[in-house]
Amino acid sequence: MKSKKAEAVIPEQEKGSQMDVVEERVASDEIAAKKCFELASDRLLAVNSWGEISGMSAFVLFDAGGSKVARKAEKGDYIRIDIPGPEPSSGAGYDWVKIEEIVSQNKADEQFLAMRVRPAEFPLSDEGVAAHFLQDEATSTFLIRRKGAIITAEEHGRNELPNISEGKLLDRGRNLIVGLAAKFGLSYPQWKMLVKGLLDGYSA
Repeated sequence: MKSKKAEAVIPEQEKGSQMDVVEERVASDEIAAKKCFELASDRLLAVNSWGEISGMSAFVLFDAGGSKVARKAEKGDYIRIDIPGPEPSSGAGYDWVKIEEIVSQNKADEQFLAMRVRPAEFPLSDEGVAAHFLQDEATSTFLIRRKGAIITAEEHGRNELPNISEGKLLDRGRNLIVGLAAKFGLSYPQWKMLVKGLLDGYSA
């Protein structure tokens, strides 16, 4: 089987802003590193716990039918995000993303788990408009990887532009404010706390 590359899951940057947040740990040996990778991967897929890890926004996992679920994330699921500040009228007052890809690789000397999400419509809506402060060209790719005894947790944002061309006027104004705040780095602390939390307690 052809070897996959973690970077292949991260889209090319073409427009708007981008963000790269990385946290690293060095384990005492590869056995400890593999354990760290497995635990961090479990945390990445436990979306309902992200809010506790990051200490900021609340994240809740929903299945493709729009029902809240308490399990590991799967491709096709939705994530509801409760961002501090003004609430959008679309999305039932929340921002939403859809998990469009989950890819993993396990080799003796290298492992990774990647999950890519994209702004999406409220799953119970028929409007077909992204209920998120960013346009649906934007993506966030969350990545846990191990190479030898080094483990990293990462978030890579690509093509981030405020969602101001669709939806209600009040939502477009709110999206502009929140999107500009993200552009100027105010979302960086949240993702930094999340990727750090995915690895906390696992160094050896």
